[in-house]
Amino acid sequence: MKVDSPCPVHGSGRNAAAPAAPKIWRVGTLAYTSAGLVALFCWLLFGDFAWSMRDRSVGPMAHWFLKHLGVSNLLFGLLVSTFPAAVGLILGPVISVKSDRHRGKWGRRIPFLLVTTPLAAFGMIGLGLTPLIARRAHAFFPEQSEMLVSVVCFAVFWAAFEFATIAGQAVFGGLINDVVPKEMLGRFYGLFRAVSLIDGIIFNYWIMGHVPAHFTLILCVVGTFYGAAFMGVCFRVKEGEYPPPASREPVENRVPGADRRPTPGAGFAGAARAYFRECFTNPYYVSVFVMLTTAALAFMPINTFAIPYARSLEMSMDFYGKCLAATFFTSLCLSYFLGWLADAFHPIRVSMATLAGYFAVTIFGWLFATTPERFAVAFVLHGVLSGCYFTSAASLGQRLYPHSRFAQFASAAGMFTSICTMGLGPLIGSMIDWTGSVYRHTFLAGGLLALVALASAIYVYGKFMKLGGPKGYVAPE
Repeated sequence: MKVDSPCPVHGSGRNAAAPAAPKIWRVGTLAYTSAGLVALFCWLLFGDFAWSMRDRSVGPMAHWFLKHLGVSNLLFGLLVSTFPAAVGLILGPVISVKSDRHRGKWGRRIPFLLVTTPLAAFGMIGLGLTPLIARRAHAFFPEQSEMLVSVVCFAVFWAAFEFATIAGQAVFGGLINDVVPKEMLGRFYGLFRAVSLIDGIIFNYWIMGHVPAHFTLILCVVGTFYGAAFMGVCFRVKEGEYPPPASREPVENRVPGADRRPTPGAGFAGAARAYFRECFTNPYYVSVFVMLTTAALAFMPINTFAIPYARSLEMSMDFYGKCLAATFFTSLCLSYFLGWLADAFHPIRVSMATLAGYFAVTIFGWLFATTPERFAVAFVLHGVLSGCYFTSAASLGQRLYPHSRFAQFASAAGMFTSICTMGLGPLIGSMIDWTGSVYRHTFLAGGLLALVALASAIYVYGKFMKLGGPKGYVAPE
């Protein structure tokens, strides 16, 4: 993807007009012509198609399978929200810092993706084969219930999948930040969002209704496609060169001119202290983490329990899939426009508007989503507004965090989110069980979190403007 600077072109005579030099897009040591930028976008978007097909299919199918087994809402929340959050809490920061500081032949992001991609594919295929493996395993443990054996088998492959997904997520955003020109990030993430929504439409409109009959086949096909496609992207996208990683020593203790390469044997404890000092001692970044965390959590209650909610209203999986497809189609029509708005007005402003709209939707859902038809309306509106937020906020981290340590700060925000997610899923599940499976309270929980996110965003926006605003912002180091 890297191109050389264009050579000067000499005219044949004194008055010959030199042809206009082609526009060059630069990010770090990488430089792209318009054709090179298009090629980069095509490969990354193809990778995102595989990535999003994984995300759009595995989660809903895992949710369906667990409820098909008849697990409680508390166990459901523990498996699908608390466990991934716990993994992210530990693994995300470690992988992101290692990636930020790694220097190698293949760059600092792709080596990690080359490991996590086949592991994720293995986990997906294993999840698809869980019904078959569980039946065989139950023969060795006949005294145990078939549901328990199935849940244990599911958990093993779910763990492999989540480890790989979370580790990959920690560096994939960093790869985009390293290879995509900053002035194109908003529109690029708009295209990313469009590809993700197309995946969602394909899966939910044509495939979701067939999950009960073809669970194993669908997951195995998706896992194989993801592994092959994303490995291809890893071999085609090239990273640039990076300066040596900054010293972990506090700025006030550094000696001018001293070697800033990392000290061998500094140890995990020292790296952890530096990580927390750099990420959590600046009140501005802490407020950014609070904003991003509460916004992400606002959509979680409904997203986590949408399938059990639909089943409690006797909504078929086919109709549920059609509702999701309608959500994704609407969001698809808005995605590039939202990316343009984010570039034109800044992501934080657009995000604040979507959070205000989402709060209104949750109040409607909490009061009226008691029939399949009303739930369908509230669910589609929830999906559209949450999609608007994720599209508009997709490049928010790249705009607010220090460029040289983007993955580190992104992981800190992820760790903050993971801590809250670990408790929120079981808490919502317990609330639903305690109220006798009244799932509409998920809308109330989401609305309260959206209000907190909006208040946090207003605070961050005030600080952002004092640091230079859209035109002159400089991330505090």
